[in-house]
Amino acid sequence: MAALLALAGAACWGVGDFCGGIASRRTAVLVVLAISQGVGLVGVLAWALVSGDPFPGVAPLLPALAGGAAGVLGLAALYRGFALGAMGIVAPISSAWPLAPLALDASRGIVPSAPQWLGIGLVVVGIVVLSREGAGRGGARLSAGAGLALLAALGFGGFIIGLDAGADESANWAVVASRASSVTLAVVVALVTSTSLRPGSRQLLPLIVACGLFDTGANVLVAIASNRIPVGVVAVLGALYPILTIVLARFFLGERLSREKRLGGVVALAGAALVAAG
Repeated sequence: MAALLALAGAACWGVGDFCGGIASRRTAVLVVLAISQGVGLVGVLAWALVSGDPFPGVAPLLPALAGGAAGVLGLAALYRGFALGAMGIVAPISSAWPLAPLALDASRGIVPSAPQWLGIGLVVVGIVVLSREGAGRGGARLSAGAGLALLAALGFGGFIIGLDAGADESANWAVVASRASSVTLAVVVALVTSTSLRPGSRQLLPLIVACGLFDTGANVLVAIASNRIPVGVVAVLGALYPILTIVLARFFLGERLSREKRLGGVVALAGAALVAAG
């Protein structure tokens, strides 16, 4: 049951990313982020209050606040990448986020295991295949959105690092802190850049709200699963979230990738799963 919860969480992330990507093609990314993250903040705050966990104070939650900032920057890069390129290319590259916490462990003297080294190799190969377009007069060029997908992976990795460090006292309140940070940053940037936070149309608002609800649901499901099975297993299952995004893009947007790109996506996802498994 716990494994199914983790898979359900990955599915929610995949649907949420698809909704966010579609919305970002029709309005400013900041609008999508501010509203969806605000909806998510209300959800996780209610969850934390219902859980009955005592508030641990601000100091223990500082890493989670930093992680939330990294996470929203990652989402901004991901949604913008979706707006510019194919979701079937951008989503698998973003799944390389486990490399960030792995690099942090390596800097502390924790050497990657043999499966992780294999996973690193697979991720690199997959990213190279996904990122390269066919050669033209100027030689091979970068696929649209590939660079932003790499930035998204870094942001998501930073989010996980910060959330993990801030969850020692309370995982529930760490999630609240990270989401509060992401909402605040999105709103501040919108104010500084004089960006209106109103969706372009009323029809777009339900899509953005759905993005926030699915993302919040994923966080809750994954958190519950983490309390029942090893976090490494949850990480592996959670790293599969791009699969549903790719499937939805195929059926609803008619995205067609070459056999080489499809293979690259599978290789990148398999590598991310190996790195997360440890």
